[in-house]
Amino acid sequence: QVQLVESGGGLVQAGGSLRLSCTFSGMGSDDYTIGWFREVPGKEREGIACTSRNDRSKWYADSVKGRFTISRENGKNVIYLEMKTLKPEDTAVYYCAADFQGAYGSSWLSAFMDYWGKGTLVTVSS
Repeated sequence: QVQLVESGGGLVQAGGSLRLSCTFSGMGSDDYTIGWFREVPGKEREGIACTSRNDRSKWYADSVKGRFTISRENGKNVIYLEMKTLKPEDTAVYYCAADFQGAYGSSWLSAFMDYWGKGTLVTVSS
């Protein structure tokens, strides 16, 4: 059974940094893409970053490109989202998600995801 567990959310001032973690298990194979979404109440869940199934390429939404970095810890079932130069508009619940159907980049959409974590709240104060 696939499980994704996020951690690392919290309150940070604008301009600050935060690192989220997603520990996952039960994947069964290496043929998946894994990454991050975020959701603000009243808005659609937004895909912001993912790493390809072979970890050779990474994709970022324009809204976070240059400020956020997705990475995977070698040999461990953990990915990270390093967030820098945070802005109040980055305030959201951040979700880890995995897909086994090949979603990546422009197809990194919530409707295509196979598994989700429960989310972790990030609040950026101005």
